[in-house]
Amino acid sequence: MLQVARLAPKLLGESKDLVANFLTSQQSGGAFFDRAGTPDLYYTVFGFESLRALSEELPVESATMFLQSFHCDELDLVHLCSLIRCWANIARVPPPGFAFEAQARLTGFEGGSAYHGFLLLGAYQDLRLDPPHKLLHDVQTFRSADGAYANRPGAAQGLTSATAAAIGVLRHFNESPDAELGDWLLARRHSSGGFFASPGAPIPDLLSTATALHALASLQVPLDPIRESALDFLDSLWTSRGGFLGSWADDTLDCEYTYYGLLALGHLSL
Repeated sequence: MLQVARLAPKLLGESKDLVANFLTSQQSGGAFFDRAGTPDLYYTVFGFESLRALSEELPVESATMFLQSFHCDELDLVHLCSLIRCWANIARVPPPGFAFEAQARLTGFEGGSAYHGFLLLGAYQDLRLDPPHKLLHDVQTFRSADGAYANRPGAAQGLTSATAAAIGVLRHFNESPDAELGDWLLARRHSSGGFFASPGAPIPDLLSTATALHALASLQVPLDPIRESALDFLDSLWTSRGGFLGSWADDTLDCEYTYYGLLALGHLSL
């Protein structure tokens, strides 16, 4: 995903500096702020990834101090995976025993959703460990009745982001996702060019749009027919402050949605 997000500056042009300045405004002491303005481990991942996508320097020294304040056994799955990814981003050797402690903590988590399965896959990869094959089995249990994937077993309808996550896990284990998943994702597309989170969602959003584009690209579905409308949708969420809003109903900028804006732009630049 980062490799694709690094292509975003091709479309950003001179606006790249606006994005970099916005990201700088969202950090303090090596950490990035959540939507309430509080330093947060989860949002720090997106701050780091966004800076790397723009080829900007990371605040390595201050980030190291921030990351050292966390202990694996105190974190839930999302924040544990965030900590692992942050260490991978700053390319620093983590504290002694970190990899062992992180691995031991990871084995205590089940793939409780398609999203969790995707997080676990990334965490094992960042630790340079082989992901357990059980992840594939877990994700396959979240197939929804409409042929997509959800974040709970037995769901009638799938979710765009969960389906994208499942596709990523399937492809890692050399399983070919059903071709119909591309059609399901395209059916979630709004006339504006954005994608809905689910069949019943009222408006499209940036997370669903970015993850749908990423999944469609991995399925080798041509993006040319939807490129211009998708760019128009992204433009409707762009602000002069250099960040992206999550949807038309959103009025708060953060580094998470800004990263998803970069990811979507990266795919649309190809």
